[in-house]
Amino acid sequence: MLAAITHRGPDEGGVDAYGPCVLGHRRLRVLDLDTGFQPAENETGDVHVVFNGEIYEFRALREELLAAGHELRGTGDTATLPHLYEAHGPRFPERLHGMFALALWDAARERLVLARDRIGKKPLLWTELPDGTLAFASELKALVRLPSLRREVDPQALDAFLALQYVPGPETALAGVHKLPPGHVLVWERGTVTVEEYWRLEPGLAERSDEEWLELVRERVTAAVRRRLVADVPLGALLSGGIDSSIVVGLMAEASAEPVRTFTIGFPDARYDERAYARAVARRFGTRHEELEVELDAQALLPRLAWAFDEPLGDEAALPMLLISELAREHVTVALGGDGGDEAFAGYERYAAHELARRVPRVPGAGALAALGERFDPRSPLRRAARFLEVAATPAAGRYGRLVEVFPLELRRRLLAGETRPAHAYLGEPPQPGIAGLQRLDVATYLPGDLLPKADLASMAHSLELRSPLLDHEVLELGVSLPDRLKVRGRTGKHALRQAFAHLLPPEVEGRGKAGFGVPLGRWFRADLRELAADLLLDRTARERGNLVPAEVKRLLGEHAEGRRDHGHRLWCLVVLELWHRFYVDAEIPPSSPADTRIGVAA
Repeated sequence: MLAAITHRGPDEGGVDAYGPCVLGHRRLRVLDLDTGFQPAENETGDVHVVFNGEIYEFRALREELLAAGHELRGTGDTATLPHLYEAHGPRFPERLHGMFALALWDAARERLVLARDRIGKKPLLWTELPDGTLAFASELKALVRLPSLRREVDPQALDAFLALQYVPGPETALAGVHKLPPGHVLVWERGTVTVEEYWRLEPGLAERSDEEWLELVRERVTAAVRRRLVADVPLGALLSGGIDSSIVVGLMAEASAEPVRTFTIGFPDARYDERAYARAVARRFGTRHEELEVELDAQALLPRLAWAFDEPLGDEAALPMLLISELAREHVTVALGGDGGDEAFAGYERYAAHELARRVPRVPGAGALAALGERFDPRSPLRRAARFLEVAATPAAGRYGRLVEVFPLELRRRLLAGETRPAHAYLGEPPQPGIAGLQRLDVATYLPGDLLPKADLASMAHSLELRSPLLDHEVLELGVSLPDRLKVRGRTGKHALRQAFAHLLPPEVEGRGKAGFGVPLGRWFRADLRELAADLLLDRTARERGNLVPAEVKRLLGEHAEGRRDHGHRLWCLVVLELWHRFYVDAEIPPSSPADTRIGVAA
């Protein structure tokens, strides 16, 4: 199991047995390089912890524990954990400010505690094996090494994946394997498993003037960036040229005596190339800037991607994230990024669209207009307008699900051999009306299902620790508490964040809409990936598996190749699903490294 996740901690690792409990760990040295080894123990040696992540305010916790009479080994964050458990019991993660997944064994009580950070930045999966053993790991790669794990695909997860481009928690694509939800603790005690929530995102700040809100945004975001600059190894930033990562880099530059190291990625296709904006930010703050231009080599890149993402993930930004992480790791061990700005400060255009759709009268023939719009690139205004009219005609309960849906329900009914459900059935209802309800829904579903595993698995595949200041839980609590007038103006989101940090941003970046690491899928599936996709999705292995209707797959490939529809994103989802199935379900021995993954086609 540990050999399968050596990339998460290449510096050291080990296995320790404590009666019925065995703890394994791999360590990436970031803090307390010489004495921060694991497992960490209490003074009496009956509480043991293995830990992945960072606790940002560990120095204050150390002082508190030392004042209470505890004896702490080492000078870093891991050493505080067994003592916090002694002081506060299984809910001790309430005291932690950071990103983490941990396992703690209390030998005296024969109690195992698994815990995951509030937002879900660090992954933690678990399962009960046929003999009653509870097994857990940071990645599915480790669990599938267990001979007794049944690698059976959950049919409902397959439908959910096609609807949303990810499998929503707490389930995974494999039946019986679960994700510990963010902000939860699992306790195994003498054979009984309980899972309990210890934190939930809720608005809780009192109303104030606009200027007071903006000052609070400046304070909390600045504090979040600064607390993530603590490291005993080289540190840099991933820079997309959008608002969020530009603000993070600007605040890093203000707090750093040395030039910040920044990294960006681009494509020859100008519509998907953000490098000019990233360069403007790099010039503005005098960073040491590195760039990488990507030309698609499908035979080389797709197996690497499928190895890194050991559960189906159809977010095409996973590929540039994997490559920029590789670039950054050549220079630094820790990088900060701009993830979370859209959830925290309401940056998604769909938030404004959802609110506007309530006031737009139903347009006859909206479905036909949406189908016509699919002839165009997903980023084109015509396609977006047609999609909006279709969403506005959708009943209120299913409207947000329709906004985020990849394969519409009717298409999934034709494509899948099994049962299908509307996208909103997998998401649930927003916990409150208005934009804050949509933000909280995304934080509970889209973040831990898509964005966070994308960032964690891509970065850790290269032993790079990625930190996200805009996903600090105090920043998120502020963001959902903001009044709507400071979230969205017209179609433009993140109004408070833009206003609070307008002084930092170059003119080229200040007025930009949402940016990120996009991928020219439409062109790829009409050129570089056209033959490979058809061979992979229609060969004997795929046909005999029987999950998808081959005639429908062939139709999607043909419509896209001939330019009658742009199915680029959908075809990407099907390709990554097929590769995942071959590598992690079909294979007798799942791949232990990218070198073990090759694309084979059976006629």
